[in-house]
Amino acid sequence: MNKEEKLQDIPAEIRPFLTRRRVLQAGAIGGAAAVAAACGAGGSTTDSSAPAAEGVDISETDKKVVWSNWQAYMPLSETDQTYPDLVAFTAETGIEVNYTEDYNDNNEAYAKYKPLLDKGQSLGVDIVTPTDWMAALWIQNGYAMKFDDANIPNKANLNEAYRNVSWDPGRSFSLPWQSGFAGFGWNKAKLKETLGTDKLTSMEQFFDPKLKGKVVVLSELRDTIPLVLSWQGNDPTNFTDDQFQKAIDFLQSKVDDGHIQAFTGNEYIQALEGGDVTAVIAWSGDIGQMGADYGFDLPETGGSIFVDNVLIPAGAEHKANAEKIINYFYDPVVAARVAAYVQYISPINGAAEELLKTDPALAENPLIFPPDELLKRAYSAMTFTPEQAAKYSDAWAKLIGN
Repeated sequence: MNKEEKLQDIPAEIRPFLTRRRVLQAGAIGGAAAVAAACGAGGSTTDSSAPAAEGVDISETDKKVVWSNWQAYMPLSETDQTYPDLVAFTAETGIEVNYTEDYNDNNEAYAKYKPLLDKGQSLGVDIVTPTDWMAALWIQNGYAMKFDDANIPNKANLNEAYRNVSWDPGRSFSLPWQSGFAGFGWNKAKLKETLGTDKLTSMEQFFDPKLKGKVVVLSELRDTIPLVLSWQGNDPTNFTDDQFQKAIDFLQSKVDDGHIQAFTGNEYIQALEGGDVTAVIAWSGDIGQMGADYGFDLPETGGSIFVDNVLIPAGAEHKANAEKIINYFYDPVVAARVAAYVQYISPINGAAEELLKTDPALAENPLIFPPDELLKRAYSAMTFTPEQAAKYSDAWAKLIGN
């Protein structure tokens, strides 16, 4: 799983662009393929030497920690709508957890927090959960605090494949929370009804005229473009401007002829459940959580992989408490519970073995603990120069704005 070492480059500036998981405002699924542009990013090389504001850690006297995370990324009790692992952590440590699912978009969060970070002010948040390329930007700009590894002994449980990335060698400032794929998701019954099969394995099927108006595509360039590039015979980790434009032109043609209904965030879940769409380019964990009536796979020609990471922002007021809760979730027993619920790839050694004790079927789920064969079909988008990032994000914004 060394593809984590080929992660997308770091945004150097904010540009009009949509990113992973954003719930779009301007175009609901079931209508036209129209979306509103949010804040976006370019790319540059990294330099993690920028100092972070240390602030004053009041963990000893203020027993709490504030964590901003993505939606549906923590086991939730349906009976009382609490987070059992956070309750258990508090019972074990006495540290109260203020947990919010308000990290909806990488660039949105970056734009919100950057003015405070530039002034050296506390964000009022002790843990953020950016995707790989955005985590690199935080570290480059000195917006993340270096871990005290003495507070995170369970860091030793991190899978070898994640331990060294170019933008954070040795994982001094970041640790993976979950990883996942972008590939095909589909409603099995609807697909069978339309194409005569309940398995979606190729881009040819995805763009079969019989599915016209019944497919949606992720609004994140780095998740969607690799699928098209690899299908067109190009390398998603090393492509030219002309190859990128060829992918854009193809997707534009599918917008123009009405095949693509919309570019979306994970509101495609409701669309699949409601029958408004039959097939989507989706995130693996979302589809995994939907149950046996829905399928997920990477195209035969390849799909995308991403990693979301936990960081402690510069000036965090509860740094030691943040490190303690990170350590808690790096326990394989706890990591297994998280994996069982979110159904993304766990980065923790021993989680599969623990899950095998409680749910053997899930422990063998390739979307949670992927085999080498599946990983070989997964790509991270090429590292972008600032010039490429500006050009590509402008082209993408124009496409998804149609």
